[in-house]
This record gives sequence, C-alpha cells and structure tokens, in this order.
Amino acid sequence: MTTRREAWPPGTPAWADITVPDLAVARAFYGPLLDWQFEVGGPETGYYTQAFVGDRRVVGLGEPMGDDPAPPPAWCVYLASDDLAATVAAVADAGGTEVVPAMPIMDFGSMAIVADTAGAVFGIWQAASHTGWDVTDEPGSMVWCEVLVHDQPTAVAFYQQVFGYDVEDLSAPGFTYTSLSLDGHPAAGVGRYGAQAGTDAPAAWTIYFAVTDTDASAARVTELGGRVVSPPTDSPFGRMAIVAGPFGEVFALITPTAGS
Repeated sequence: MTTRREAWPPGTPAWADITVPDLAVARAFYGPLLDWQFEVGGPETGYYTQAFVGDRRVVGLGEPMGDDPAPPPAWCVYLASDDLAATVAAVADAGGTEVVPAMPIMDFGSMAIVADTAGAVFGIWQAASHTGWDVTDEPGSMVWCEVLVHDQPTAVAFYQQVFGYDVEDLSAPGFTYTSLSLDGHPAAGVGRYGAQAGTDAPAAWTIYFAVTDTDASAARVTELGGRVVSPPTDSPFGRMAIVAGPFGEVFALITPTAGS
C-alpha cells in the first residue's frame, strides 16, 4: 500500500482522468463501484472534479468544455515528467505525435497529451501544487497501467527512448509482454494484442483499479450500468476482469495476489 504526497518520478504513472458527457452519471457509477468520494466546492468542480479514497485523491473526472465535440470517453493515463517541454520533444524524436499542446493548468502543474508510434494516447504531467494521485495499490486506487499494441517491439523502443526505462521481457507462449521499470521498480507494461482482439483493435492504455473481490465488483459493474468485456480470470498477478463504464470507457479490475 502506498500513500504519496510528493511528485512522482519521471516516467511513472502519476494521474488519470476522463472526460464524460455527464458527471452525475459517472459519480453514480464509480462511487459505489470503487468506494470513491468526490470533492465538493473548490475551483475544480465546475467542469472537473476529483475522486478520493478517504482523503487521498485517485483520479479526475470532467465534462467537455467549449463547443467542439468531445472524443469518445476513455481513461487517460498521465506519465510524470520533471521537464514537460523536453519530454514532449523526446516523444516527437521517438516518432510520437502531439495531440494537445503543452499548457499550464493554473498553479497545479502543466500537461500535454501525446500519442505513441502506434497511436495510443497518453498524457504527460509536470507537477506543481498538484502532484498526482496520493494513493496506489489499495482498493479503489490504481495498481497497474499498461499499453496494448500490435507492434510491441516498436512500442517498447518508443517508451524506452522517451523515458529511459529498463525493460524485462515477461513473454510466454502465446503472450508477448514487457515490463518497464525505473530504478528497479516496475512502472508500466507494454503488451501485444492477442489474435482474438483482431487487427482493428486500437492501441490503447488501460488502467487497473484494485478491488477486494473481482467477481463481486464485475457483477456490480453490470448492476450500475456498465458491462463486462472480459470476465474474471486468474493471472499470475491476481484475479482480473476487463470492464466498461456507462459511457463505454474500458478499464480493468484486479484483486492483486499477495506480494505481486
């Protein structure tokens, strides 16, 4: 279990958020599912609100701003940076693209949205007063983030070039997967889609939220208006399920194996 109030090391998943058509619907789904509480009052609550486990923030949720049509709702994982401009430049040098240019967010920090060489979108966050999520590896909080692509070696090379990760091949027959680490600590994963996903499956990041009972939580997803994409199954790291929220956004639930 981890509580942290400081900025996360560069390359570490530090935050996640989602833009949804209706915050009330999102709260009604995620609150009971993950035991989140939502902030009341403060400058963020017009178009953007934060979810908490106890008094520790875990993610952000917002509604579209302006008149431009919003993209389909999807969780965006932000990787930490201590030099946003340099990281955005490194993304371009490695063959990625800029989706939303770097910008300051009041006194909270600065962000950019980019895409890797496979088109998987992720954020970059340089912290100021907002250091990212305060808790990981506890029920209701992030426990793992990964990106799935079709050309896995190219994606691994991209992330290694941008963030300087150490890599460990965890592949097995029928399973291609690489762990990305910083200073000996696993940070994220890069996997290759299996044949069952089909060639049209878009490259994408997935966030895993810890739960105490994956089967019960997956059933609750359906009760709350979401759907189960891949039913609960055992893995070396815990019992997991892939689910979708009320707007079609995909994420994962996992009851981690002790010590994983």
